[in-house]
Amino acid sequence: MNCTTRLLSSIGLMFATGAILFAQAQRQPPTTVQAINYMFGDINRRVLDMAKDLPEAKYSHKPSADARSFGDVIVHIASGNIFAAKVGRGEKVNWDELDPKDYKTKDAIVALLDKSITDAAASLKAIPAEYFSKTLSPWLAVIEHEGEHYGQLVAYYREMDLVPPESRPKPGK
Repeated sequence: MNCTTRLLSSIGLMFATGAILFAQAQRQPPTTVQAINYMFGDINRRVLDMAKDLPEAKYSHKPSADARSFGDVIVHIASGNIFAAKVGRGEKVNWDELDPKDYKTKDAIVALLDKSITDAAASLKAIPAEYFSKTLSPWLAVIEHEGEHYGQLVAYYREMDLVPPESRPKPGK
């Protein structure tokens, strides 16, 4: 390699490195509102995927007699979303636990969860950004709560010798 080629290669490498560093510097961390919206949407997407995926015959599965069934856990998660939606709309509420006996089929449970997600997401999007400079309540608690139950549902899947949707190989990857 002659001097000119080395010099041009070095200059090209410098420009490429500079471009990469510039691009990295331009990426801003998400705002609190963006992070909460993303986390809320992501955990709900995963739970909804599981709720839609699991065969209805397995909705009554529970690892022990004193545990909630898979379907009961989904109804419980929907209760949290409904609570968050009401708080997000400015209502003074307590956590009202829905009775799983009122949702007898997979379709009814999935519809409940889907509606609770839609309502809570709409409520969350309507909250002004300043709200989150004062508190993350109830959103962070609901996200964390749902994350715990997502882990529980993953364990239910594994106990039934099933692979949760999120753990399955993705096409093209």
